[in-house]
Amino acid sequence: MVQERPVRVERRLAAILAADVAGYSRLMHRDEEATHARLTALLADGVAPAIFDHGGRIVKNTGDGFLAEFPSAVGAVRAALQFQARVKELTAVDAEERRIAFRVGINVGDVIVEPHDIFGDGVNIAARLESIAEPGGICVSSSVHDHVQGKVGIQFVDLGDQNLKNIGRPVRAYGTRLNGPSQMTQADGIGAILPPRLSIVVLPFTNLSGDPEQDYFVDGVTGSLTTDLSRIRGSLVIGRHTAFTYKGNAIDLKQIGRELNVRYALEGSVQRGGNRLRVNVQLVDTETGSHLWAERFDKPVADLFDMQDEIISRLANTLNAKLIAAEARHAESALNPEAVDLIFQGRARLNEGQTLSKLTQARSFFERALTLDPENVDALVGGAAVDISIGSNYLADNRVARCAAAKEAVTKVLSLAPDYAHAHLVLGVVHMVTNHAVEGISECEQALALDRNLADAHACIGWAKALLGRSEETETHTNEALRLSPRDIYAFRWINCIGIAKSQMGADAEAAAWLRRSIEANPNQSMSYFHLAASLARLGDMNEARAAVRAGLVRNTGFTIRRFRANPLSDNPIYLAWRERMYEGMHAAGVPEG
Repeated sequence: MVQERPVRVERRLAAILAADVAGYSRLMHRDEEATHARLTALLADGVAPAIFDHGGRIVKNTGDGFLAEFPSAVGAVRAALQFQARVKELTAVDAEERRIAFRVGINVGDVIVEPHDIFGDGVNIAARLESIAEPGGICVSSSVHDHVQGKVGIQFVDLGDQNLKNIGRPVRAYGTRLNGPSQMTQADGIGAILPPRLSIVVLPFTNLSGDPEQDYFVDGVTGSLTTDLSRIRGSLVIGRHTAFTYKGNAIDLKQIGRELNVRYALEGSVQRGGNRLRVNVQLVDTETGSHLWAERFDKPVADLFDMQDEIISRLANTLNAKLIAAEARHAESALNPEAVDLIFQGRARLNEGQTLSKLTQARSFFERALTLDPENVDALVGGAAVDISIGSNYLADNRVARCAAAKEAVTKVLSLAPDYAHAHLVLGVVHMVTNHAVEGISECEQALALDRNLADAHACIGWAKALLGRSEETETHTNEALRLSPRDIYAFRWINCIGIAKSQMGADAEAAAWLRRSIEANPNQSMSYFHLAASLARLGDMNEARAAVRAGLVRNTGFTIRRFRANPLSDNPIYLAWRERMYEGMHAAGVPEG
């Protein structure tokens, strides 16, 4: 009997080019037939000739893009440059809202070859690099960059290590985007490059202590902050090795912005005097040179490294909110916003307050983003966060439906991106508001394992403890959140939880003090007013209690005791007994029965 030989799998080293059309869903929604016809023409007249000219082959079309293979990285990059220039030329007369632009990702890797397809990790990385490229731009891996340096007549910007979807290791990426004809500038053969959204460099902090021994601490702050900021979803943080080439040099932030192709720079200084340490930081817009935010940390030197962790966490949390606000302002001026622009605007509205109006505005942006990109995990998480905020703040009667929708959305997100820390946090809150506080704590702990700076997760664990009748534990968890992010946009919510816990413990005077602090932190919310009214009524301060009710009803006109009574978040006896006291206090303070 002749033994059959195993089928040999054909493999080879190749340069893989993945491309798709930016905003394809939006273009198809506007005019399917015209978009399809225009794309077909561009592929035939602009793309295919460039690929063939440089020794490549189109492996397959993917509906809104294509996959191509080349024998060399230089050929792949030259082909991409050629067809991107040709596509810009062919689309120059098209209206902006109908203009097609390709995003390109290129990687070198060992691939499995079949007649009409190629497979392997190298292909997946090329596809993920394409997803982070700018419209009209090219994003390449470090292996490609090493091969093409000095050979293709264009400069790439170091984008640092990127955590790409479903890729188990960080990938060093380099990007560029050639401007359109009206914006084209050329200098020494190098194309002008537009800064990506949410791009930032953390420049080496200056040691003002006069003590060289403190350099290690100063450099540690810079390096750790670079790492922690890279955890902000959608951020592009320049690698620390590139940033440290500016150490000790006179710095022109506008020039650095052009050289590194970033929108923002973070600079700072560290000064030690006696037993005190002072850290100053500034966030700067590199295009205008204007300061967007500044902060000073002045603390005793007890343990340098513990203090470094606290400074890093506080900076990362504050910068997250500041960068979202800045990107939302950029997005407002976009004539044809893409999904990511809409997401930044939605996040900004979500950060502004917990009124039904603000939350409804936020949801509209997330829904528009999902129209353009139905599986965009950031938009799905944003929409889920809106639903939970409306449900848990008693802003509508359909809390059960809101919670179900949020759970469905965030479960889908975690199937697509299982390591998305904020998605675990939102799922944790879903569990907490549907009488599964223990599961909620578990999800928040998973979120913290993925992102140690997620202060909101600490506070939510504290809230869950109150739902379980363990309110004496709430303050410790909440104080950890406040330590990490004392000026957080959600600090009002955390402080409200301490007020609830104190009220649950029967300490109404302490509860009232915490609830007043919550209102001071953000008057644009409602539940703290109603909780405060109930505690004040129990203390006999009826005038202030009624004033608190009036203020709460301005912000939540539909709130009634009936709505509050119909939606308990837990069946724990201690929690339910507290709610009975709340019903009595709210009734006495004048909250409508409904």
